[in-house]
Amino acid sequence: MELKGKRIILGSASPRRKELLEGLDVDFTVDTGNTFRENFHGIRALHEIPVLMSEGKSYGFHRPLAEDEILITSDTIVICGDEVLGKPEDRADAVRMLGLLSDREHEVVTAVTIRSLDAKDTFTDNTFVKFSRLTEEEIGYYIDRYRPYDKAGAYGVQEWIGYIGIESIRGSFYTVMGFPVYGVYRHLKEFIDR
Repeated sequence: MELKGKRIILGSASPRRKELLEGLDVDFTVDTGNTFRENFHGIRALHEIPVLMSEGKSYGFHRPLAEDEILITSDTIVICGDEVLGKPEDRADAVRMLGLLSDREHEVVTAVTIRSLDAKDTFTDNTFVKFSRLTEEEIGYYIDRYRPYDKAGAYGVQEWIGYIGIESIRGSFYTVMGFPVYGVYRHLKEFIDR
């Protein structure tokens, strides 16, 4: 992708998002300085939560953007029934979340915001994931070994629990990882070409 003199900044501490953006062969820096505090309690339109969080992270960036800079931020949530599963607070919360996900399908929604000094583009991508029935032993083993406290829904699709527990995925695997790279590539290219 031709950056046309633009400098890309990934505003995320997620090693998975960094790895996926690197896979697009785009030069970028990581800058996680941010004043935004995530809080989605009270928001009734569940699918709007990642949009509001992604845009909040973008506008909460710790400094104004320069004219040649483009900032990329993102947020992922897991929706199981009518409950939003963010990052677990502790082990008990992670056990509860994985118990909810066991033997049922849930939806993963990732929003990405691409912003410059004078323009913004936010898009979302949805993927449906079906877990098989997980035993208490499997849930405990995964949490204790992989400590998924930085992951929405308390799991990483690319980790052991994904290998042994995910029956099917309808949509993008990368959306479940938290960064729909095909959409990022397309939207970023269009953003630069404007």
